Amino acid sequence: MGSTITEKILARVSGLPTVKPGDEISVKPDFVLMYDFPGYTDTYFRQMKEEFGIDKVADPERFGVFIDHMLPTATPQEEEFHIATRRWCADNGVALFERRGIGHQVSAEVGFAVPGALIVHFDPHVAQLGTFGALGLGIHRNMLEAFVGDRISLKVPGTVRINLVGSLQPGVMARDLFHHLVGTLGPSSCRFQVMELGGAGLRGLSTEGLQTITGLSMFTGAISAIVNPDAERLAYALARARKAIEPVWSDEDATYSAVHEIDLAAVEPIVVVPPSPADTRPLREFAGLEVQNGYLGSCASGRLEDLRAAARVLAGRHVAPGFSLNVVPTSQDIMAAAAREGLISALVEAGAFVSSSSCDYCYGRIATMSAGQRAVSTGTLNVRGRMGSPDSEIYLCSAATVAASALEGRIADPRRYF
Repeated sequence: MGSTITEKILARVSGLPTVKPGDEISVKPDFVLMYDFPGYTDTYFRQMKEEFGIDKVADPERFGVFIDHMLPTATPQEEEFHIATRRWCADNGVALFERRGIGHQVSAEVGFAVPGALIVHFDPHVAQLGTFGALGLGIHRNMLEAFVGDRISLKVPGTVRINLVGSLQPGVMARDLFHHLVGTLGPSSCRFQVMELGGAGLRGLSTEGLQTITGLSMFTGAISAIVNPDAERLAYALARARKAIEPVWSDEDATYSAVHEIDLAAVEPIVVVPPSPADTRPLREFAGLEVQNGYLGSCASGRLEDLRAAARVLAGRHVAPGFSLNVVPTSQDIMAAAAREGLISALVEAGAFVSSSSCDYCYGRIATMSAGQRAVSTGTLNVRGRMGSPDSEIYLCSAATVAASALEGRIADPRRYF
């Protein structure tokens, strides 16, 4: 009986010939990633020293730290927090990436997305590295194990296979597809399991689109998501790889907890209705609802594909009077590439406010809304208070929908612009 790609990765890092769902194993992650944030990294640093008497991590080359929140700093305390992170990284010989962009994207750009690797982080959005055939796990509960030893304990998850067929309509994006998955299969459809994407329809989705889907997989209950890597993604990842690992693929006779088929042609623009990330609805049910704010960015949806879609809608036009459109590319490399393509100028000329990459718009540190306002957003969450007043509303959607809605000042179907 064959194994899934997830089972093969976990077997290698556990030193076992094979593993199966439900097995309790001890594994050595290939990489340990984190971004500095109060209550997380500072706590790990303190516990490591005060509770375990460990001054430095073993194998510092396995670690990577990203400063992508609280940028630019707004208080002396925030800057002092970053100073402490810089000092810890320097003392431990750990790679630090600051002002490069959102860490989940930058980690792929700088070589942590190695096909066949196990990568751990306290934030489950690390699952987007699964686009490249790596297994990214959010393990906040036992993250400390990775600091004080070289192994962590895990239970092998099952895998839910989703086979994609057909092609998306023009103006419908991978973001719509992900929310379609939640609405069709349910928000607990992959609970405590890994979502594996496959099928002939996969060929019509870009690497960036797959990063969107895998990065949001937690909203199906999944602990991660993964894609068997193709030649294009292997070429990207292996050229940057920080470690030599043999890529692996699922066997044809692998066993899955469930197998679903999704017809991409049936996917239409979706909005996720506040205050639940599980309340996915066809956009047509909310078309015409007045909105005052738009956010295009985050670790889920601020890549070139998203910026191109928005620029296609907005070029030569202007956002509605009184509408505030904030655009935040997912990384500085993406922002530079968008500038070279002329996307940034098209967005700025249309009335967008374009900012350097950080997580701050997504988690509500800046560009906050007042009571009664509504936003269309490509952020990761639409819970109350995420972007300001708990009496404001966030409708999650694709970059194309954000742009179309910005033009009209109301939730709008982007397909007519394509």
